[in-house]
Amino acid sequence: MSDAEIITRIESGVGRITLNRPRAIHALNRTMCETMIATLLSWRDDAAVRSVLVDHTGERGFCAGGDIRMIAESGAGDGVDARAFFKAEYQLNALMFGYPKPITAIVDGIVMGGGVGISEPADIRIATERTSYAMPETGIGLYPEVGGGWFLPRLPGQTGVWIGLTGARLKAADTVALGIHTHFVPSEGVEALKTDLLADPADPSSVAARHAKDAGPAPLAAHREAIDRLFAFDTVEEIFAALEADGSDWAAAQLATLKTKSPTSLKVTLRHIREGAKAASFDANMAVEYAVSGRIGATYDFQEGVRAVIVDKDNAPKWSPADLSGVTDATLDALFAPLPDNEKWTPLP
Repeated sequence: MSDAEIITRIESGVGRITLNRPRAIHALNRTMCETMIATLLSWRDDAAVRSVLVDHTGERGFCAGGDIRMIAESGAGDGVDARAFFKAEYQLNALMFGYPKPITAIVDGIVMGGGVGISEPADIRIATERTSYAMPETGIGLYPEVGGGWFLPRLPGQTGVWIGLTGARLKAADTVALGIHTHFVPSEGVEALKTDLLADPADPSSVAARHAKDAGPAPLAAHREAIDRLFAFDTVEEIFAALEADGSDWAAAQLATLKTKSPTSLKVTLRHIREGAKAASFDANMAVEYAVSGRIGATYDFQEGVRAVIVDKDNAPKWSPADLSGVTDATLDALFAPLPDNEKWTPLP
């Protein structure tokens, strides 16, 4: 197997992109994003490529996110490297979202943050019994970007708000039930699926359907009514109050989880999801995310979240403001303000 962090090749009509940074659970860096962009652009009009398959080496997971430590280090300084990473990552997300050939992503294992960004735009999204999906950004002073503002509000009911605020981890039964992933295939059947795809490269949807199994009952189904009722508000304060007033053990557990998250991140996340629901296009949403992400990397909470979770690993961040009341509309307005024309994010031609 190659030492390259991204392995690309064309096999029997399938353009194959394999994430190959297993020690970091294939966390994305700028070079990986740029390699994937160049590859997808070269295949876009190549008649030898009928469809694209994105998978990974090793068994720990598909992709655990992006290069968070680099983003924090850059954000503590001039932010140039962080913005360059976000620009490339979001251009990759948008390129995949509008790609003219079908893309299949096999998310076997952990898929979080940046991993969601390079799998949600795929036409066929295959989960296994090892899949663990989450958007855990509010726990590190960030918010669910990489297209989260587009995908989360388009999930059933208020499930996207619940996922984005709590950082809940979901298994395949729930992700397939919600439409986050399109098919469930047991991990032992993945290689057979890939073999079948190489024999029928132009119709990956039919291939996936032939190999798909029942993911089983979705645990989240029992809480869907509560999620839609308690997370339907437009302020985080109202969601907190509704959870507190509900009185159920489940609501109390959600509230306890939310109280561990960055108050700033919670408010940024809810605004982003509500505004993303009205976005005119995926590209318009990504332009907003680029503006917000370029600023949030310099904030105290993101620096503190990375320290607590990634660097010191004490998992005891001290958020500032420590309470929702300290996060003002002016703070949010500044984070979401449009960039000057010469700094705005644009998709690839």
